[in-house]
Amino acid sequence: MSLRSLVRLCIVHALALSLGMGSLSALAGERVKVFAAASLTDAVDALAEAYERDHDVDIVPVYAASSTLARQIANGAPATVYLSANERWMDWLDAQEGITLSHRHDVLSNRLALIAPRDSYLEDFTPDETASIAERLGEGRLALGNPEHVPAGIYAKQALTSLGQWTSLAPRLARADNVRSALALVERGEAPLGVVYASDAQASDKVKTLGLFPDASHEPIIYPMALIGDAPSDAAKSLADWLDGRQAAAIFQRFGFATVAAEDAS
Repeated sequence: MSLRSLVRLCIVHALALSLGMGSLSALAGERVKVFAAASLTDAVDALAEAYERDHDVDIVPVYAASSTLARQIANGAPATVYLSANERWMDWLDAQEGITLSHRHDVLSNRLALIAPRDSYLEDFTPDETASIAERLGEGRLALGNPEHVPAGIYAKQALTSLGQWTSLAPRLARADNVRSALALVERGEAPLGVVYASDAQASDKVKTLGLFPDASHEPIIYPMALIGDAPSDAAKSLADWLDGRQAAAIFQRFGFATVAAEDAS
């Protein structure tokens, strides 16, 4: 084979490879990055799997405390959808320069639960003004999300303050970076009690729920959702619409969340 023929053959192969890669790229689904509160981990994993079965989209979940995610987005993290565990951090993000939110609305609600390890001797009770959590702690600490910025910890502080128990418990906290880390402390027996969302307690077979905090003891636990950016893609808007639908609602409810639409209808 002459040198000229060999060069031509190499060019043909290179073009074929380039066209093939282009075709594969065209077939690959668009990536949609979903920044979701840590308490949504199991639910969003299941939602992503269900959605990807019927749509040519690659959903990439990112989980952390709502505060951490909001700061990451404000600093330029390439989020497509933001699901926060409270409205304060969504409000904070909306106020940041250079950040545009669209399609913002409330999606879910939750309850606040007091939990213990599955093999704990403690019996069920309703946390209120007459039931001392400090007495039930013994020498241990109360695990919860850092009340300075983690939504679950903020709600926990509100509830404990409302019930007159914050002052005695504040020096005895095991502060976690997010609610799932607080759950893990109780699962491992490193904390005899913890305050997490009811959905987190349901997700673990290593803890038991001793009782739910009265709704009136803290702000409503609401999860807002928004799309990030000036011009959300069709894929992002399609996913947001689907998350408001019946199939997504059934998945959220399976993991212990209440959907706002269902509550409004009741």
